[in-house]
Amino acid sequence: MVRFMSFSSGSSGNCYYFGDDEKAILIDAGVSFKRVKQNMEREHLDFSRLKGILITHNHMDHIKSLSKYCQKLQLPVWSSEAVHDALAHHTFTAQTIGAYRRVLVADEWNDIAGIRVKYFVVPHDAAQTVGYFIEFDGYKIVLVTDCGRVVDDVIEYARQADTVIIESNYDMDMLMAGPYTYDLKMRIVQGCGHISNDECADAVTRFWHPGLRNIFLCHLSENNNNHDLAYRASAQALEDIGVPKGSVSVRCLPRRFPSDLFFLEK
Repeated sequence: MVRFMSFSSGSSGNCYYFGDDEKAILIDAGVSFKRVKQNMEREHLDFSRLKGILITHNHMDHIKSLSKYCQKLQLPVWSSEAVHDALAHHTFTAQTIGAYRRVLVADEWNDIAGIRVKYFVVPHDAAQTVGYFIEFDGYKIVLVTDCGRVVDDVIEYARQADTVIIESNYDMDMLMAGPYTYDLKMRIVQGCGHISNDECADAVTRFWHPGLRNIFLCHLSENNNNHDLAYRASAQALEDIGVPKGSVSVRCLPRRFPSDLFFLEK
């Protein structure tokens, strides 16, 4: 059984835990080490099971505490070569990342202490942004956050997954009527920013398959979205293609707070 927990999911910070009885990983390090430690201890998640940290990209809300994680945990930090090159030149990580740098091989499985990981590139306005396809002893998970548009790799890997964590960042009407500047609105919607509730819902209809058990909607905008809108878009999309109610669980992850600890089964 795989345990999954989000410590925060949004522009204020991002960090996710995946693990079983023997091994675990963190994805991103945008939440303080102290807070992650407190939440792991509360849920009886053993630090000794952690085998590494995966990083999706070099934006602050995903890496602002990475140096502290390196100092405290002394775990390998895995990502693509392009993401690592960006971390090597980032003010917050340049002085610490070198000793922990581990580069994932593109287009094949990488073994992290028994956890199998592939990465795929998604469009976003960072040096490079990657999603992850992760396998724990046959249980398959896809995580896609900060994705400007849904590329073919997202659909291909999600069609194989038991659980998908995917961005549902904004409601188009809320964004366009909201206080953001025109330039910022265009940055969000024009293919290298984020995906909307409707774009996420369309992706759900394309990657749904009978083995899919969970969809977690992540990185919801605090100003341009809410849990009800995001949930209804994806849940309705499943209903519209005839997916039996209850066969797939759809949940929104909290923006600023830890989620529940989820136990994922086939």
